[in-house]
Amino acid sequence: MKTLITLMIVAGMLAPLTPHAETRPHNPHSDLHGAAGMVSIPGGYYHPFLRRKDQPSTVRIHPFMLDANAVTNEEFLEFVKANPEWARSKVSRLFADPGYLKQWAGDLEIGNDKIKNSPVTNVSWFAANAYAKWKGERLPTQAEWEYAAAAAPVGMNKGAKLTKIILAWYDHPNPAVLPNVRSTYRNSYGLYDMHGLVWEWVNDFNGNVMQGDESSGGTNVNSFFCAAGSLNSVNKEDYAAFMRYAFRQGLQARYTIQSLGFRCAKN
Repeated sequence: MKTLITLMIVAGMLAPLTPHAETRPHNPHSDLHGAAGMVSIPGGYYHPFLRRKDQPSTVRIHPFMLDANAVTNEEFLEFVKANPEWARSKVSRLFADPGYLKQWAGDLEIGNDKIKNSPVTNVSWFAANAYAKWKGERLPTQAEWEYAAAAAPVGMNKGAKLTKIILAWYDHPNPAVLPNVRSTYRNSYGLYDMHGLVWEWVNDFNGNVMQGDESSGGTNVNSFFCAAGSLNSVNKEDYAAFMRYAFRQGLQARYTIQSLGFRCAKN
């Protein structure tokens, strides 16, 4: 099992799969309001797929704002220009591994015009968190992200259900050049590409089993599976969701991955 997960991560094929959350009908007149480019997500209740026995089975989600799409390379470039300590050649290896922004041509040059509006990837949790703070925002919690990502797609054929979209993405490796943001589907909250384009960092990415500081990396994939006996899951046969949680548990805050980007949230 561990070998399979490792191979899928390297290939960039792990996709965040069907979340377990309660969603509300989307109001088409409130897609983009408040903060620029952000969507208002109504409050509700989220049922974690996987939890420790000492954790509640239902999490209350308070209303919040979430970026309509993932942060792009062009947007992240503006952050680097304003904060040169986050340039590729200057960033501390404590905060990003050697793969940081490897798709760019240089510190202040994306190089490939085709990826300017693609989601920025190869960014660490530290870098994503710094960007969010620079914007006066934050990274969404895992519960918030899963809750928002559970909303059904709109404007598509009746057969294009969320599970089908996710599994189709899961079945194919990511292309060498990622498509632009807003290129997959829009969900009923007005969010684009929650599944089908890239993975996304969340604030508490490895908080399911370990509650330590994010910079420590929490735990690894193997210990996640070893701890499974002390965990409760909503559906033990939902292998896809289990893989998503295992992927997050295998991350460390300094890791950079070609298929891992982020979007920001705000209270």
